[in-house]
Amino acid sequence: MNLPSQVLTERLSIQRLKSEDAEEIFYAYASKPEATKFVSWSTHRSINDTKAFLRSADDSWRKGTAYTFSVRLRIDSRMVGSFGVLNDQGKLQVGYVYGPLHWGRGYATEVCLSMIALLRRQPEVYRIQSFVDNENQASAGVLLKSGFIEEAKLPNWFRFINQGNQPKDCIQYRVPLEFSK
Repeated sequence: MNLPSQVLTERLSIQRLKSEDAEEIFYAYASKPEATKFVSWSTHRSINDTKAFLRSADDSWRKGTAYTFSVRLRIDSRMVGSFGVLNDQGKLQVGYVYGPLHWGRGYATEVCLSMIALLRRQPEVYRIQSFVDNENQASAGVLLKSGFIEEAKLPNWFRFINQGNQPKDCIQYRVPLEFSK
């Protein structure tokens, strides 16, 4: 995919993650159990965890298998969270995480709307999807406001590592895409 390294919204700057972001990522959300409860990766215990993640993110971007962005306030460049895209040959899985200090301000929806519009224009994309823990109503609301539709309820679908690694019920969402024949 041909994704830009920066996208601007009214209030936010969405930028490709870089190694210099490690401390901000760690302190803004990656080390916070309340922020990482519903993500697929372990809460970071040290800055070294974050640095290792950034090396992996950079490698995945180069390979075209994953694209991870920081989300920053345009007014002061403060990091508030991140948005990621996993690319399986045009079938995309999106996700996001925000620091607790920035919840409830509409940032996740603003980023999702902008990034989904961008992803829809990529010629190789044939599916955009996401799933959430059934208990994560805030994230479900973001997806619905961003144009996703509920596709399926999935019993015992995913083991969230930060919730004791027990299978959890999830809800699968997708963006309706239209294709010309």
